[in-house]
Amino acid sequence: MQGQVVVITGGTGGIGSAICHRLAQAGAQVVVLYRSDPQKAARLLESLPGGGHLSLQADVTQSPTLEQAARRVAEQYGRLDLLVNNAGITRPVPHDDLEALDDELIDQIFRTNWRGAFATVRAFRGLLEQSPAPLIVNISSVAAQTGLGSNIAYCASKAALDSLTRSLARALAPRIRVVSVSPGWVLGEYASRMDPALLEAQRTRTPLGRLATAEDVAQAVYAAAVHLPHTTGAVLPVDGGRPLG
Repeated sequence: MQGQVVVITGGTGGIGSAICHRLAQAGAQVVVLYRSDPQKAARLLESLPGGGHLSLQADVTQSPTLEQAARRVAEQYGRLDLLVNNAGITRPVPHDDLEALDDELIDQIFRTNWRGAFATVRAFRGLLEQSPAPLIVNISSVAAQTGLGSNIAYCASKAALDSLTRSLARALAPRIRVVSVSPGWVLGEYASRMDPALLEAQRTRTPLGRLATAEDVAQAVYAAAVHLPHTTGAVLPVDGGRPLG
């Protein structure tokens, strides 16, 4: 990926940071989009191998900030080869507690997890079209397939994101490829707040015998960019075979 330019939303989180590192190791110039913590973004940039990286504040629920970020990327790089839609939110709510899944939380989840991804593609499409082989990767979840996850709205938002992947793969072909990368449970900050017994139950039900790491997800993004040039509209699982358990 030497000389390529990549933009990663939610780039300072656990999965986002791992993706930034993996693509920078491959030679890419990484643009980290963050919502609210410039110091964390600055520390991430300092830790990345290579050079020419950039951090930009943008809120995927606020389209003007995405348009401003796209203008800055155009000014500095003049191209974009890979867009990774990684920004996402959720909150644990038992699936049978319909009252706790209030309208505001539902709207927040869909604003970020679905509309945010779409708005980011809309803002950066023009730059992507200037690349010889542009790619969009949407970070989804096994919850889209199983219907099991932190809450019902989160599962639905990720199913909608996979549908967006298929729709955009058709709408933007043949110029831009679009794929989803779909992890199961990912070890990290979010998982560390969960009941260890729950995580162990998930691990034992996973055919490969372990939960994913952020690096596993990053490697799938890298593979989609480098090793799967004839793949579009697909959902790439990074779940250890969890739906089989």
